[in-house]
Amino acid sequence: CERVPEADEVLPAPLPPYRVLTGLVDRFGRTQTFHREAAGEFSGEITGVTDGAGRHFQLVLTTQAQRAEEARQQAISGGTEPSAFPDTLPGYTEYGRDNGIRLSAVWLTHDPEYPENLPAAPLVRYGWTPRGELAAVYDRSNTQVRSFTYDDKYRGRMVAHRHTGRPEIRYRYDSDGRVTEQLNPAGLSYTYQYEKDRITITDSLNRREVLHTQGEAGLKRVVKKEHADGSVTQSQFDAVGRLRTQ
Repeated sequence: CERVPEADEVLPAPLPPYRVLTGLVDRFGRTQTFHREAAGEFSGEITGVTDGAGRHFQLVLTTQAQRAEEARQQAISGGTEPSAFPDTLPGYTEYGRDNGIRLSAVWLTHDPEYPENLPAAPLVRYGWTPRGELAAVYDRSNTQVRSFTYDDKYRGRMVAHRHTGRPEIRYRYDSDGRVTEQLNPAGLSYTYQYEKDRITITDSLNRREVLHTQGEAGLKRVVKKEHADGSVTQSQFDAVGRLRTQ
C-alpha cells in the first residue's frame, strides 16, 4: 500500500521510485488482476492472473536449475546421454539482468461458468534452450505450433523461426548485430540497409520503404516513413519517447 500524505503536505507529491503493477483495465472496462508470489524463489513474480470474467490462470515458472534437472531426467528415462545443460545462466546480458526464471506453462485453474469442466492440460507450454532462449511453443493438445533457432555464438540472437505447417523464416545479421536480410522461401523476403538516421527496407519485388529516425539509444524513434506507394507518414514524440501525433 502507499503512504497517505499529511494534511500540510504540498500535492501532488513525487511518485515513488517504482510501483508494482497489480492489474490492467482497457477502455472497454475489461480487467486483468495480477497475483504475485509472496515468498520463496519466485518472490515478487507474477504467478497468477484473474480476468474480468472471474477466470483464474496459473503461470508456472521454472528456474534454470529446474530445467536442467528436468533435461537430465528426460535423458535418463530415454536412455540417452544428457546434453550440456548448465544449472545457472549469466546474471547479466546485453539485454539486461537475467535471473533465469522463465514461464513454462499456463493453466486455467478456475472458471465460474464451467467450474467442473477445467482442462486437464495446460493451455500453452513453452520449451527453452540450455541458454535460456525460447525454443518452442506447444498448444493445449501438446502440439508444437512455433519453433525458434538461435545463433551458436551470440546468445539470444534469433536466426530462424517457424509456424507449424509454414516455411521457416531465416535472418542474417551484420557485424553490429542488425538484421540485414529476412528470407522467406515461400513469400516476400526483405533486405535492410542502415545509414545514419535512416533505414531502407526493400522487398523481393523491389518495393522500397524508408524509415527516418531521431534520437539515440532507447529514445530513438521513427519520425517519418516513406511508403512504397509514395505516401509519407510522419510522427511526433514527447521528450520521453511517447507518441504525440501521427
